[in-house]
Amino acid sequence: MTHHSEKTKSWAQATNGLPGPIDCETQALLRLFLGPILETAPNWSEIDTRLSEKGYGLCFREGRLVILNENGEAICTGRGLGIPLAEIANRIGRPSIKMHPDGHSGELG
Repeated sequence: MTHHSEKTKSWAQATNGLPGPIDCETQALLRLFLGPILETAPNWSEIDTRLSEKGYGLCFREGRLVILNENGEAICTGRGLGIPLAEIANRIGRPSIKMHPDGHSGELG
């Protein structure tokens, strides 16, 4: 059995492009600010557009929906906001993703 500290976990997530954990206050604020977009937009294009209007971006990494800040840095996942990719896909359909050459990330196609 090995012990993995939170520091190790964050480093591992950073190396695969996934955001590290966020504090509960930030999570709650992001959920209030961005959650309605993910929960009500009628299609993936609208999600992308509405996030962009608020200064955020969207990509996919390691099979997860990732929200990006204005600098293109990963800040959280859909699951981290309580709205996983699978839930959105069940509501509006699976996204058409253009994969990046690394094979681990992509963007709406």
